[in-house]
Parts: sequence; structure tokens; C-alpha cells
Amino acid sequence: MSSCDSALARWSIVSSILDIVETMSSSATPPAPPAPQASALPPTSTEPQPSSSQTATKSALPSPVKPPRKPLLRLEFRDLSSAGSRAFLRLLHASTALEVAVDHVLRLLYSNLETQCIPPTRSITLVLRSMPGVAYTTGLDLDDDHKEIHFSTDYINGVPENRQKEEMLGVITHEMVHCWQHNALGTAPGGLIEGIADWVRLKAGYAPPHWRRRADCEWDAGYERTGYFLEWLEEAHGQDVVRKINEGMRGCKYESGEFWGKCCGESIEKLWEKYKATLGDHDGKGGKGKKGEDSQGKQTEEKVEDSEKRQSKGEGEENEKPQVAEKAAAQDDDVTEDAEHHDASQDPAHEDTRTPREKARRGGRMHVPVRPTS
Repeated sequence: MSSCDSALARWSIVSSILDIVETMSSSATPPAPPAPQASALPPTSTEPQPSSSQTATKSALPSPVKPPRKPLLRLEFRDLSSAGSRAFLRLLHASTALEVAVDHVLRLLYSNLETQCIPPTRSITLVLRSMPGVAYTTGLDLDDDHKEIHFSTDYINGVPENRQKEEMLGVITHEMVHCWQHNALGTAPGGLIEGIADWVRLKAGYAPPHWRRRADCEWDAGYERTGYFLEWLEEAHGQDVVRKINEGMRGCKYESGEFWGKCCGESIEKLWEKYKATLGDHDGKGGKGKKGEDSQGKQTEEKVEDSEKRQSKGEGEENEKPQVAEKAAAQDDDVTEDAEHHDASQDPAHEDTRTPREKARRGGRMHVPVRPTS
């Protein structure tokens, strides 16, 4: 055998060995797993889904009246474990309640008016805490465009459960008015300021069952007494009369004769006499309700009035601190005057000798913020 044939034989043997090794390797290697497949997407619906704004109630829609700037709305609880706080959280959606209250105020007081007529309120903080009384509104000392509404959780807890939601919405609406209304540079009668707030509450549909039309008092007795009087003025002088009253107190001092002459063409004394004449035999009963219902309403009203008096006293005591001694003293004097006027005004023969400036109480219970001294 030649050397060439010998080389070919060796190459044939090596090639056979390589084939055997390759066959063995391929049989020992497991098959590769299949490539991963993407999951099928769920079928898409061709029907559009409603947005949260579309499912909102009509009352929660934005007001057609736009303020100079959208206010920042805040919520503060001093004690989440209190029964009043729990009732608030259980029954109300805080942001919606505040937004709807702002809507009611702007729509009722500023419709068809220029934007510059609306106060530049920048923020509103609802503070729920334990305190005497019902609620009050205040502006911060450093910047009055930042408002605080203090709402008593004790009062909320004392309201019958079937009335809690409507009562909370009514109180919030009333106090929200104080965040936006004009006050004739602090010279307007306090009863007119409070009456406008309750008029807005009445128009918003939150009048409690104990409210009654009354004529055994002065026109500026405040709250629902003046609120019902303003409702009558609407019927007698047009639906925009309360807006005219509020606008007439913007940037100027209150002068009774000139003020009511421009708004209604008559003196406030004549207007009040006309209103009292419309009540007739229903004086003191609001013209509605049965005897038993009226008695129950009177008891509820007395409780609310007593709560308001205790609130005024309690807040005056809390504010008697060295750094605010001067303000606290003025507030105590003012609250004393208001309590005396409230009691005396129940006598038809009583004549109020106070000046408009002495009567003026911006927002009623308008005090400096009361903060814990921890």
C-alpha cells in the first residue's frame, strides 16, 4: 500500500469517528424550548366609558361664575376619632361639599356681574374641631384672602342622625358666604351680613325645619329672620335685589338711607313694615307647619341660639392671650353687645340706638384663628 492510500485510510477512520461523536452529542442535547408567545389582548369595547365629570350630579358641576382665581380648598381635622368627625367622613365627600358650596355662593351673589366684583379669596380651609357653638369664619391675620371655616364636631354629634348630612351642608354653605360676601368696609349691620348668608342657605335648599318667618324683631335681627325678609324683597323688587345689596357694600361704607334708596327705592323701615304686613296671623310660625311641628321647631331654634351664645363666650375666653389681648377685649365687648341686642330685639318696643358701625360684625362670629398651644 502506498503512502497516499495509507493517508486516505487514516482520514476515513477519523471522519467516521467524528460522525459518531456528533451523532452522540446531538442525541444527548434536549430540544430547545419554544419561543415565548405574547398573550392575546382582551377584546376592546367600542362604547365610550363615562368620565367622572359625566357621572357627577348636576349640583356638583362648576359654577358658571368664575372668581378672579380658583381658591385652594383644604380640610383639617383636629380629632379624627371624635363622633362628629366620623359623621362628617361617613356622610359627606369633603371636596364636593366645599365645591358645591362655593358654586351656590358665586351663582347667587355674582351672576351677571363683572369678575372684579368678586372678592379675591385665595384659599378656604374647613377646620373640624371640638368647640362651643356651631361654626364661624375668619380671615388669617397676615392675609385676609385666606379664610378658615371652623365647624364644631360637638355640634355635629348633637344633631339627629337623620338630619346630620343636610345640616352640615347648610352650615358649610352659610359659612362659605362669609368667605365671599362684601361688608361695606366693616360698617354693614351684622344682621344683614348673617341674613344674606342664611338667604343663600335657604336658596340652596338647606333650610332646617325649625326656621320660621318672624316679625317680632328688627329687620337686622340676622340669620333666618333677615334671610326670609330678603326672600320677600326678591318677590317685591326682583330676583337680583340681593345681588344689588351685596354689590352695594363693595368698597364703600354703609349709610342706611342712601343704601336702601338705591337698592329698593324705599327706606328700610317702610320695607320692613310692608314685610310684616304680609305675615299677618302667621307671624312667628312661618306660615307653615302644624302646631306640634311648630313647637318642636321652636325648641330646636332655642337650642341653636343658646349654642351660638355659648360659642361667642367660649371663643372670647380662648382668645384672651397676651399676644392678642387687645383683639380679644374688643371681641368680648362686641359679643356682649350682640347678646344684649339679640335679647332686647325680641321686644317690639325696643329701639336699637347703636350706630351702623357698632352693629357691623363681619361674618357674625369673626374672630382671630384659635390654635392649640401645645
